[in-house]
Amino acid sequence: MKNTRVAWLLTSAFYYWQPSLSCYSQLFPDTTVFTSRWHGFAPGLEDSFRVEILGDRQIISLRKSANSYGDNFTYLPLNIVKRLLQFKPDLIFSNSFGVWTILAILFKPIGGWRVVIAYEGSSPGVDYRNSPLRLAIRRGMVKAADACITNSHGGKNYLIEILNAKENQVFVHPYEVPWVQSLGTPDRDLKSTYSQKLTFLFVGVIIPRKGLSYLLEACAILQKQGETNYQLWVVGDGEQRQELETFCQHNQLTNYVRWFGRVEYNNLATYFTQADIFVLPTLEDTWGMVVLEAMVLGRPILCSELAGASELITDGENGYCFHPQQPEYLAELMTRFIHNPELARLMGMRSQKLMNNYTPQAAANFLNQVTSFIFPNS
Repeated sequence: MKNTRVAWLLTSAFYYWQPSLSCYSQLFPDTTVFTSRWHGFAPGLEDSFRVEILGDRQIISLRKSANSYGDNFTYLPLNIVKRLLQFKPDLIFSNSFGVWTILAILFKPIGGWRVVIAYEGSSPGVDYRNSPLRLAIRRGMVKAADACITNSHGGKNYLIEILNAKENQVFVHPYEVPWVQSLGTPDRDLKSTYSQKLTFLFVGVIIPRKGLSYLLEACAILQKQGETNYQLWVVGDGEQRQELETFCQHNQLTNYVRWFGRVEYNNLATYFTQADIFVLPTLEDTWGMVVLEAMVLGRPILCSELAGASELITDGENGYCFHPQQPEYLAELMTRFIHNPELARLMGMRSQKLMNNYTPQAAANFLNQVTSFIFPNS
């Protein structure tokens, strides 16, 4: 089984895939990742698995939506077929229901390989529940595949209940998990530089879908209520930043909100470890890797219930879930931490303990179990 040849087809092999792939490649050395978008290895994982870059993807927007992923079609290089026939994998893990997954399934009889569909998680913008054509195609793909994996139970329910996957062929466990060393070593004392007040943290692209506007609305509510013993750090950049900075100016929040701009991935630990509470107010995220990154560094989480990773949050234990379009309730949750800072420390410890179950090695072991399911006699 160790000699099994494995291909991973990833439209984008970004950092959140790499810790698990690194550990999985130790179990199956003859593994190659084929991708059309490559940002390089995550810090500390250099050359830990083989990568081949095939052309470049093109995302064609069919319907734009500010608050969701929108309706998109991703064109991928068709030379993946020739390369797979040359590589001769025994097993292919293919991301989602795109062109490469379709080709991997169509050429199964010729290549003699098995196919596992990796569906990150369920959300309205990627499920296409109102598109009979897309659902019919996906149901056919699921039927032809040998198994499916997903990070979340929401993803599992979608695969089984909507796409009619067989329950025994759907495996759920977080496989997109962080490796704490890639986040870097804290090297700046930001708290003493800016303020010793209780600190909330947002990390992400500043676009409407990420919901930062609702977090700032919650801050405006705190301002009106006379809450002053807090600050919000915003790490990231994007098209909505100027608009939201203007909002802060109009609502007397400039003394409470600090804008850090884009930060390199290997410098994020500085912000995660020196803030007190992490907030993800997203309107739609199939998973939400940033939640796990905050948890592995011991932060409690205020998490939008519209993120797949909200499944890892137990209210009152390691954080709270909320609907992002209810800033009044988010402000109430923030007030609980402001009035009881010790709560952040206790919940952060529980977050970090929980992440012991979701390490890269645990993810690789999960993928190993799926591989064993595909090849039970090996």
